[in-house]
Amino acid sequence: MTVSHQLKDALDTLKTTGVRMTPQRHAILEYLITSHTHPTADDIYKALEGKFPNMSVATVYNNLRVFKEVGLVKELTYGDSSSRFDYSSSDHYHIICEKCGKIVDFHYPGLDEVEHLASHVAGFKVTHHRMEIYGDCADCAAKEVH
Repeated sequence: MTVSHQLKDALDTLKTTGVRMTPQRHAILEYLITSHTHPTADDIYKALEGKFPNMSVATVYNNLRVFKEVGLVKELTYGDSSSRFDYSSSDHYHIICEKCGKIVDFHYPGLDEVEHLASHVAGFKVTHHRMEIYGDCADCAAKEVH
């Protein structure tokens, strides 16, 4: 799905939930859709402050909360570091570098079967699951070799 289609779908979702669209909201949403770095609220603020000099970090946080409440954004919390935000375009998992904090998406549809099995075995009504894989990214691993 193209960025423009994702943005249109996101804007439609916000419209149906009664969320008013502002230029800042639009810019934050577009940044999240186009960013593959799982930015923090501060990263988003720094990227957009030149375009919106009156926008505060609190504005970014408030908009991220709205997007999270309507299911457009997932908040990723790993350890003590700042929350990172991910546009919820599809179900996917994350592999996280323990040295630099880089987060990369990967897809593995087989875990849906695990959810069904867990539900059957434990008698739970499973609502969701979360999986993270940790290691050293290629850049950090290369630094150790030298």
